[in-house]
Amino acid sequence: MSTDLMTRRGMRAEVAESWQRSAAAGVSTDRVDAPVILASDELRDLREAHPLARVFPLLDDVLGQAVRDCDAMMAISDAAGHLLWVCGTPATLREAEKIGFVEGSNWDERLAGTNAPGLALALDQPVTITRAEHFRASVQPWSCAATPIHDPRTAQLLGVLDVTGGDRVVVPQTMAMVRAAARLAEAELAREVLTTTGPRTGSPHGVRVLLESLGRTESLLTVDDGRGHVRTVRLTPRHSEILLLLAAAPRGLSGDELAVLLYEDDGASSTLRAELNRLRHLLGEELLASRPYRLAAGLTGDWLAVEAQLAAGDLRGAMRTYCGPLLPRSTAPGVVRLREELEGSIRHALLASREPDLMSAWTRSAWGRDDYDMWQAQRAVVAPTSPLRPLVDGQIARLDRELV
Repeated sequence: MSTDLMTRRGMRAEVAESWQRSAAAGVSTDRVDAPVILASDELRDLREAHPLARVFPLLDDVLGQAVRDCDAMMAISDAAGHLLWVCGTPATLREAEKIGFVEGSNWDERLAGTNAPGLALALDQPVTITRAEHFRASVQPWSCAATPIHDPRTAQLLGVLDVTGGDRVVVPQTMAMVRAAARLAEAELAREVLTTTGPRTGSPHGVRVLLESLGRTESLLTVDDGRGHVRTVRLTPRHSEILLLLAAAPRGLSGDELAVLLYEDDGASSTLRAELNRLRHLLGEELLASRPYRLAAGLTGDWLAVEAQLAAGDLRGAMRTYCGPLLPRSTAPGVVRLREELEGSIRHALLASREPDLMSAWTRSAWGRDDYDMWQAQRAVVAPTSPLRPLVDGQIARLDRELV
């Protein structure tokens, strides 16, 4: 059924488009339950390591009891659609088991069909799905309201907060309550004090610097002066490149070395000096040293954390930290090299891991969705009966068509 026809018959456009994505992914309207992806030990490990574990007690306190009183459920998913926590009365949870709405199941719309948690992930915005708007017939007795939760500092999507129940869920007050609870969780996460993995030795007055560049066109720089003052600055694309290159060279770089890594052509030395002067004015004389140019502060970065996790063999941790390519729009030769090295290290570890869920997290991302080798490797380790198999086969067929 076309989107136009479904819209004319009264279905909202965003729901109609979700139905089409669900059908294209091979979801059957007759499928009774959603696929359970995570085994109990995998679920436990994922929950313990997830940032939302720190605010789950708060969410259960401010929202969980209220939904129990309405014979509804509160659910929290991660950014891949896995339900990490599902809370409700025993009777409601038993009913939810019949449709696979259980901890460890995956409600990405490409696996479970149109639903509020899945659509909130796809659109990155609050959504309500009522009875017949669900793609699968077995879910149509239910209604749900869901909203994304983001990391308050990086804006990275952490997961979705959802309320699922009967007709009483489909009122404006429910969505207002869900959104308020999500904002409360984000505010609680924002209260966490800046921490770094690097030592303070060698830093003026204990100053520490955090540089976040993964998945960003403009880096986010946070400076902790060691005396209780923390400031965060969004850098320009050029300053983002300069700081990244200096961070990757702890011993410093000469002006000529920095220019070679920064510019694709020659003759930019005067431009570089001007950029460095502006950056020194922004950071302060004590943070940007010269002869050679270097950062005179204890520094850590999100990409450095990924490298450390990979070196320690913690691939799952690295995948949670990696939220996109390093300065993805930069064409600076040195940045391109760093970006390709990091991406290559992650891909190599993923391909060697033979872990279907980790490969799936990569191929579901914006940067990994066209990774043909990863889709092929994923197909080799996904069982023929796995609910992921139709999605994997469909994406390989798509890439085969596009690559001809």
